[in-house]
Amino acid sequence: MKKHSYEEGEKIYVAVDCIIFGFDNGTLKLLLFKRRVDPFRGFWSLIGSFVRPNENSSDAAKRILLEITGLSNIYMKELRAYTDVNRDPGARCISIGQYALIRIDDHDEKLAEKHGAKWFPIDELPPLVLDHEVMVQDALKRLRAKAQFYPIGFELLPKKFTMPQLERLYAVIFQEDFDSRNFRKKLLSLGILEKLDEKDKTTSKKGAFLFKFNRGKYSSKEKKGFSIPIFKNREIL
Repeated sequence: MKKHSYEEGEKIYVAVDCIIFGFDNGTLKLLLFKRRVDPFRGFWSLIGSFVRPNENSSDAAKRILLEITGLSNIYMKELRAYTDVNRDPGARCISIGQYALIRIDDHDEKLAEKHGAKWFPIDELPPLVLDHEVMVQDALKRLRAKAQFYPIGFELLPKKFTMPQLERLYAVIFQEDFDSRNFRKKLLSLGILEKLDEKDKTTSKKGAFLFKFNRGKYSSKEKKGFSIPIFKNREIL
């Protein structure tokens, strides 16, 4: 029987591409940057990198996020592998998509600008290179599906937020409007929100009460399993 060795295999690159979402001024946004390598140098792209020999794909994504945003310990999940043979004309390359949620106010804006990164509203994205538009759509589908069972919106909001801000966030994630009274009732019924004795008066003299997310109470409910009852069931990729 013929013996085989690793030297007989063909070289294949492995990369990670990060779909980084943020929420700002009532708009869901995506962080993009100008591609620095050929082909398609100078075109808008997701933020990515080749996986280094001493990294797994998650470590590579965390490295990229830290380099671009200055943030660590943020919400990040693996999306899926993109393996089409012809996806990258530069080389045979498999990419593993990772999507992340960050608070825009927390990231290092100057650091992002140094790397040529820029925030775009999700409904005003420029043309993207390779299969990155597919990755973004896949990440949006996953985000909407996950939001039914895990309050990931809280990863995007400020630590203190108003109920209208929360409703607006979920409206843009799900691309549908909610009945405000019903939305408030359903979310409060979960017992994961704490009403504060503070108001946000930036939009009116009367102001709106601020809330914060109680992670301890959510963790207890998460173990038992629950869904956010106001949202329609969506398929998880």
